[in-house]
Amino acid sequence: MIETSQPIDIIILSNAPGEVTTWVRPVVRALRTKLGEDRSIVRISVIMSPCPNASGREVQILKTYPEIDRVQGAEYFTKFLVWGKTAENWEWREKGIVIFLGGDQFSPVIIGKRLGYQTVVYAEWVARWQGSIDRFAVMNAQVIDQAQPKYANKFTVVGDLMVESQSSLNPDPITTQNDQITIGLLVGSKVAKLGMGLPLMLAIAEYIQAVNPQVKFVIPVAPTIDLATIAKYGDARNNPAIALVNGATATLEENETGFYLQTPNGLTVALHTEFPAYDLLSKCTLCLTTIGANTAELGALGVPMIVILPMQQLDAMRAWDGTLGILVNLPLIGSPIAKLVNTIAFRTLNNRKLAWPNIWANQREIVPELIGDLDAKTVAEFTLDYLQHPEKLATMKAELRQVRGEAGAADKLASIVEDLRSS
Repeated sequence: MIETSQPIDIIILSNAPGEVTTWVRPVVRALRTKLGEDRSIVRISVIMSPCPNASGREVQILKTYPEIDRVQGAEYFTKFLVWGKTAENWEWREKGIVIFLGGDQFSPVIIGKRLGYQTVVYAEWVARWQGSIDRFAVMNAQVIDQAQPKYANKFTVVGDLMVESQSSLNPDPITTQNDQITIGLLVGSKVAKLGMGLPLMLAIAEYIQAVNPQVKFVIPVAPTIDLATIAKYGDARNNPAIALVNGATATLEENETGFYLQTPNGLTVALHTEFPAYDLLSKCTLCLTTIGANTAELGALGVPMIVILPMQQLDAMRAWDGTLGILVNLPLIGSPIAKLVNTIAFRTLNNRKLAWPNIWANQREIVPELIGDLDAKTVAEFTLDYLQHPEKLATMKAELRQVRGEAGAADKLASIVEDLRSS
C-alpha cells in the first residue's frame, strides 16, 4: 500500500513522436489533475526507448510539458534497462508506478521488478505479460476478450488516448464553394513518408489550384521536424523520390506573415508551426493526409480527410514499428528487406483499412484511402469531386463525429494509477 501522502515516482515509458504527442501529453495532464502539482509528493519522469521512427526531437518536446519533471532520451535506454542507471544517475523514491505508453511491453516488467514499482500498461490491441503486470488500461473490450480469465480483473477499458486531446473541440462548419476553401496537407513527420508524400501533395495542390484558384493550402508542421527538413524534401537535389511520384519541387520562403513553400508554378503553401494545431485543422475544409496518428486527430476533430499512401517504391516505406522497423532500416540489407516486407504486407492487407476512423468503424470506410501507384492528377480530381459536392463532406463529418468516441481515456488511466497508489 502506498499512502497518498507518501512521496512516489511515476515513470512513463514511451518511444515515438506519435506517442509523445497523442498519448503522453494528455496522460501527464490527467495525472497532475488527479494526483496534484506538489513535486515533493508526486514526481513524473519520462524515459524514452529506441524507435526507428523517432525524429530526435522527442526529448525537446517532452521538456515543454510542464507536468513532467525529468526526461531521458532513447540513446540511454539500453543502459537503464540492463543496469538500472540513468545517464544523470537519477535517484528513485521507495515507492512508485511505471506506466507504459509505447515501446516493448516487456520493459515495464523489467523496470517494475528492479525498482519494486507497480506497473500499468496502456494496450491498444494486445496485452502481453499478463501475469507480471499489475493493471492494464485497454482501448476496447476486444483486448479484454483475449485476456486469460484469471487475470481479467486487471483489465479496465479506458478508451482511445488518440482522441483524448481533440474530442472536446468543435470544428467550424464546412465551407461551400462560394466560401474560402482551405485544404490541409499533412505530409507526415517521418522520412519514409516525407520523401514521397511532400512532393506528391504539392503536385496535387498545384493541379487543384489550377482548377480552382481560390483554394488555399496549409501545412501544419509536426513538432518533431523543422522547416529546413521540410524544405529539403521539396528539393530534387536532396530528394530522389520527387521523380518517382512525378511530384512538385518547392523552396522555403518568408514574408511578413511567416514561412511558406513556393513551387515553380506559383503555388504557395503556408507553413504553421504552432502546436497543437487543432485550431488550424478545425478550420480546414478538407485534409490530405498520410496514415498514422494524424488520421486519429483529424477524426477526433471531425475534419474530412482523404488518406493517401503512395507505393511507387516499395523499399521506400520504412515506417514500420517494432522489430520490423529496425530490420527495414538496417544499412545495406534494409532496402531488400523493406521491399519484401512491404510487398507481403500490402498483398495481405487487401481491403483492410489503415486510417483510424475506419478502424474505429470496424473497417467500414468513412474516409477514403488511396493506396498504390498514385499520380497527382488522379488524386486531385478525386479531391475536387468532394469540394464540388459539399454534401459528401458533410456526410463524412457527421460519421466522424459518430465514431470518434468519448473523451476521458487519460482521466480513466489516471484513476487506475490513483487506485494503485491507495490500494
